[in-house]
Amino acid sequence: SDSLISLFGDRDVLVLYFPGSCVDTVIGLYGETIEVPCNNGTNKPNGLIFTKWKYVKDDGSPGDLLVKQAQKDEATVSATDGYKSRVSIAANSSLLIARGSLADQRVFTCMVVSLTNLEEYSVEVKVHKKPSAPVIKNNAKELENGKLTQLGECVVENANPPADLIWKKNNQPLVDDGKTIIITSTITKDKITGLSSTSSRLQYTARKEDVESQFTCTAKHEMGPDQVSEPETFPIHYPTENVSLRVVSQSPIREGDDVTLKCQADGNPPPTSFNFNIKGKKVTVMDNDVYTLTGVTRADTGIYKCSLLDNDVMESTQFVTVSFLDVSLTPTGKVLKKLGENLMVSLDKNASSEAKVTWTKDNRKLDKLPNFSKLTYSDAGLYVCDVSIEGIKRSLSFELTVEGTPKITSLTKHRSNDGKHKVLTCEAEGSPKPDVQWSVNGTNDEMSYVNGKATYKLTVVPSKNLTVSCLVTNKLGEDTKEISVFSLFEEDTSKPEKNEDGAEQAKVIVGIVVGLLVVAALVGLTYWIYIKKTRQGSWKTGEKEAGTSEESKKLEENNHKADV
Repeated sequence: SDSLISLFGDRDVLVLYFPGSCVDTVIGLYGETIEVPCNNGTNKPNGLIFTKWKYVKDDGSPGDLLVKQAQKDEATVSATDGYKSRVSIAANSSLLIARGSLADQRVFTCMVVSLTNLEEYSVEVKVHKKPSAPVIKNNAKELENGKLTQLGECVVENANPPADLIWKKNNQPLVDDGKTIIITSTITKDKITGLSSTSSRLQYTARKEDVESQFTCTAKHEMGPDQVSEPETFPIHYPTENVSLRVVSQSPIREGDDVTLKCQADGNPPPTSFNFNIKGKKVTVMDNDVYTLTGVTRADTGIYKCSLLDNDVMESTQFVTVSFLDVSLTPTGKVLKKLGENLMVSLDKNASSEAKVTWTKDNRKLDKLPNFSKLTYSDAGLYVCDVSIEGIKRSLSFELTVEGTPKITSLTKHRSNDGKHKVLTCEAEGSPKPDVQWSVNGTNDEMSYVNGKATYKLTVVPSKNLTVSCLVTNKLGEDTKEISVFSLFEEDTSKPEKNEDGAEQAKVIVGIVVGLLVVAALVGLTYWIYIKKTRQGSWKTGEKEAGTSEESKKLEENNHKADV
């Protein structure tokens, strides 16, 4: 069967039973009281006379420790060496050894004497001690990429049996391969206590990615659990392989800005001094990795470089663009033109990149600038041109005024909704805004002026037929127009269709009738002349023309109608 492990009393004692062995083994703890059992703690034979404990001395000779008579409560200590003050016997006949040490690792024998028998039980004592926590000492200041370097030494002290040490990187065990990883362990014993100290030296070939690696040392011991050292990290030295140049100023860069160039290298420790190539000119900067261009202009656009002091071949390049935008607009400011004139508008721009142009008129966006080949009043307004590239915007404007002599485009009249007033409407164009003057008094109801078009309304109550004139004027001239207005009191209000407009229509009809009569008279006259010429021809040929009297009669009728 498997070996058995038993605990005795309140003391930390392990008893090991090995199959086929006559000697039991007890494990005691260093510095603690060791309990050595007698016959596995069952020493109760009939007729017990006494129990005696003895041991094997360092020279192999036997030595007595104590005797316990069955009839007495106290045991008699017979030891004369260091055990004299450290041994005693328990109620179950177990030997108690105070302040256990490695010197107690020997064989102890319990002799039990009874009236009928004598038995001896031997027990081997082993003393264990848990090691101190592992500590990494003699750390390397730095590791060099690709070079085998002693990283450190891990130490645990005062253990029995000796502890095993395991190196780990990022919690993964390191294995000695004899080339890139070499681990050397040594064990030393204290001459006084006999306790063992274990040290383990790690030689390690670092890589660049080990710059953040954590190295630990784990101590394994039979008394468990595992103990782990504090993690250690190490700077990794490696040469520069790449150089990078960055523009750390805000983008885009505009004329007048300060531009900072920053040079960086991936070596460790990183270089602190660099050569800057400023558009073909070499500038050395010591103990700094930046170079600043102050108040740049468009002339500073170009290629910039940086490199290591001792290696110009290892360099980095950046192209710096200084943005600029020049804009010129013709005309600008206030522009005064006459109606129908031409206005030439030109926009010149010079930019570091494609510029975007937008136009607005009176704060309304235009798809494009209007054609000003023949100005109208509606062309007047405030025109704003916005020209922009990324980070830069320019705004230019002109305010166009179109002037012209007033001209009345319409003069009309109509009866108000209640039928008690006449409303006259005079519409005119002109700029500056024309003033209006009516030839009669009335109430000025409404007035509007938009894009050079003015509308004036006058409400009157005519007591008789009259002619009303509308006069519009501005500083450039004037225009007038008249309209006939009939009295409200002479009209039959029960027949609203007979108003001024109906009278005007009647006049038109009369004119048409008179015209038709005139045309008929002309036709009759023409016919009469034709008959007359025909008769003369007949006389000459001697022919007699019939119906002459009838035609003469029709001709006289037509002449009569023409006279009417």
